[in-house]
Formats: sequence, C-alpha cells, structure tokens
Amino acid sequence: MFGQKNVPVRLDLLHEFTPPDTVDDTDEVPPPRGGARDERVVALAPALPARGGRERPEKAERAADRAPAAVERNDNLVRTDSFRIIRSLVLGSMNVSAAVLQTRDQAQAEIARLAAEIVERERLKMTLTEQSQVIEEILNDMFGVGPIEPLLTDDSVTDILVNGADQVYVERHGKLELTRLKFRDNAHVVNVAQRIAASVGRRVDESSPMVDARLADGSRVNVVLPPLAIRGACIAIRKFAKRDITLERMSTQGSLSAAMARTLEIGSACRLNIIVSGGTGSGKTTLLNAMSRYIDARERIVTIEDAAELQLQQPHVVSLETRPENAEGLGAVSQRDLMRNALRMRPDRIILGETRGAEAFDVLQAMNTGHDGSMTTIHANTPRDAITRLESMVMMANGNLPLLSIRRQIASAVHLIVQTERMRDGMRRVTHITELVGLEGDVILTQDLFLFRYDDGISGDEVRGRFESSSLRPAFSSRAAHYGLEESLMKALHA
Repeated sequence: MFGQKNVPVRLDLLHEFTPPDTVDDTDEVPPPRGGARDERVVALAPALPARGGRERPEKAERAADRAPAAVERNDNLVRTDSFRIIRSLVLGSMNVSAAVLQTRDQAQAEIARLAAEIVERERLKMTLTEQSQVIEEILNDMFGVGPIEPLLTDDSVTDILVNGADQVYVERHGKLELTRLKFRDNAHVVNVAQRIAASVGRRVDESSPMVDARLADGSRVNVVLPPLAIRGACIAIRKFAKRDITLERMSTQGSLSAAMARTLEIGSACRLNIIVSGGTGSGKTTLLNAMSRYIDARERIVTIEDAAELQLQQPHVVSLETRPENAEGLGAVSQRDLMRNALRMRPDRIILGETRGAEAFDVLQAMNTGHDGSMTTIHANTPRDAITRLESMVMMANGNLPLLSIRRQIASAVHLIVQTERMRDGMRRVTHITELVGLEGDVILTQDLFLFRYDDGISGDEVRGRFESSSLRPAFSSRAAHYGLEESLMKALHA
C-alpha cells in the first residue's frame, strides 16, 4: 500500500508557503538605478563597519535589539518548512487512495513510521511532539475535516464557522469567539467541503456552490463556495449533541420550567400536533428531539429532512432525506415529494425536520387525516408569526385556496406552538407554549399556557426572568383524559 521511494524536496514549493509577513534580514536589497539609495534600503540593510574597522555604535545597538525577533521568526519559518517537508514526502511516498480505505488507526502507524524516517533522513530539527502534530494534521486531512477536526471532539463547542482559510469561529455557551486554527489556503477549504458533500452523495462546486450535508456523527453542515462566497469558501457546522438531551435536563439547565417540561411530555404522549417555532440557532431541533422521546415505542414514525439530524430513540423509525438535482438539473427530490410519499408508508406519526415551503400544505393535510402526533419546526419570532408564516407557505402551494379555508385547516390541525429563543446571554429558552383553541370568524384563537416573563431593569448581557403559567384549562384536556393524563396535566398547569 505504501511505497518506499525517496521523493526529492522541491524548494520552490516550500518557498510558496513562506508566510507573507516574514522578512529575511540577510537578503540584499539592490539600490535603485541612478546611484541614489532608498531610505527603505538603508533601514533594512545590516549595520556596516565604519572606516577604520570600527562599527557604528548606534547601528550595532539597533541590530542587537532586532536579533531576538529575527531569530524567533526564523525558528518559526524553519518549523513551518519542516511540517511542509514531512507532509509532502509522506503523501508522495504512499498510496493515498488505498490508505483511505483503511481505518484511521491502521493508517496512523504507517504514517508515523514514514514521518520518523523522513525526519532522520532529511535531518530535520523536530521534537517528538511536533512530529505527532504533523502526523495528526495528515490524518485529519485524510479521514476528518482538516484543521477543525479537534473542534468536533470539544463538547463545549456547539457551532463551527469557517469564513475562508484564515478565519475559524466557534460558538461556546451561546457566544462566538475566534480560534487560532487556519486552513492552508482556500483550495484546502474547498477540498474539505467537497469530501463532506461526497460522503453523503452530494456535490458542491462552481456550478452548484451551495449544499446542505451532514457528518458521520450527525452534525449538520452548510457549505457556500465562491463565486457566491466572495472572501473564500464558507463552512457552517451545527454539531451533533453527543449526550442525550431530555426535557428534564433542559429544565435543570433553565431552558424551561419543570411544569412546562411535564406539559410538553404529556402533549407528546397524547398525540398532539406540535409546531416548534424560533429563530436560527434557537434550539428548535434539540427541543423536537427531546419531545420525541415520549412517543410510544409501538408507533411507526417517518421523518423527513433536508439533511438528516433528528435523533429519535424509538425502534420503528423510517428516515427520509431530500436529494438535490444532478449536474444535468434532473433527479431532485423535494420535501414535498417525500411528504406525499410518506402518506403511503402507513405512518403513525410524521416528523418534518423543518417546514419552509409548499410542503406546509401536505403537513396540514397529514395532521388532519389521521396522523395525529406529527411535529415540525418553523422559523418565526412569535407564535402568531408562526401562524402567519404557515398561512403564507400553504398559499405558495395552492394560490387559489381561500385564506379562510387555510385558517380553518390550521386551527383544526395544530394543537400547540412552542416558541424558543436564543437570548443575549447565549441561553436557549422556551418563551411560549401556546394552544390553538379554534376559529372565531376569520381569526384563529390562541391562549398562552406558559410564557417567560423578563425582569425589568436588567441591562447588559445578563437575562433574568421567570416562567409563568396562565392556569387556564387547555382545550386538549379531554384528549389528555382519554390517555389517562388529565390529572397530571392539571397539576403541571397549577404547579
């Protein structure tokens, strides 16, 4: 699999990777034509001895002051060149196509052996720790996502945002921060993005510069390439939660109250149709996953998503994923296509990862035709905005349908809207649990069962408030009674 051939070092390629801010104080700068010396040349030139063999004191001091920084820059350059040499020779001495068919551990042993041989043969000044770093870099390029691979194992990171080769941001505890990680160049970023897309049977290139994909662990990935991304390829990764998120744990963290968690648990168990509404990154999918844990294990669930990220624990789950068009512009399968097909698959519940278009009409049809307990998410800032957006999306599918007819379908199909929000302190909270109770004239009636009320007088990034219950009797209490959960529901509302 791996060759043993010696590959000569190409110094011209090494020169290509020299950092632009590195200045070699030993380079000679020729004076401009005409004999006059440029002031910049004098500034960069080394101190020259004065006539009589004595060195100019002031020039000597300046050279001495400059020496430590120059040595440090040269050491960094030597270390960077050593990394490039090892990487170039290792990849040139092995069959990469065969190596990627192995496991990471299998390839690591051979790469480590080759790296040790190269360090000894080329007499590179590298410690064992530095050798381990370059080996890890090669493995991350072959089997992972390049320099950002360590961020995937960091449990404190929830989002990874790559803005070109030189900027990698992460989100920790709801706040963005810039990391020191960098890609080699924009081509490196594009290569990583294309491998991610190819791993799930999708493509991303200049003709198709945007794609939604997922990593092997379930993390969601969005990629935008030039020319759409002006400053270089962009990658946004929403990380897969490695630990199970439950309503109880969310209650302990302060995302909602214990009474709200119990109400959502009852709503999931007694087959309410629920819409989770919120802005980008507000925790909609996380909440949807948490509520799905209370679905009966005997039910057949069909999930529909653009990029599969739902983590249902039930034994009988059928996961469907959309497909973009191919290079000829054919073969695309939309969420609406999958939604229509799911109705023929005898589902007990249908869970749509996100409603964003004409499939909203089919979702309402499913909720109204015996698929109670279905769930979806929607982008909206308030429960009332979620209803308005749902109306607009249904009209996209059926422009001739009267608005009153659409509102009647929404009022009869949807039982609860759960509003989430990412607040300025970085915390995700459930701000409303709103019930749709019917239609009066042409207006959909709602009532807030719970809401989060802010404390006045708090400024800055701090957020304080309390979860309040309206103590109103829900319209779905009779359904809860059918499942033997009415008493638990009333206790939760009056807790």
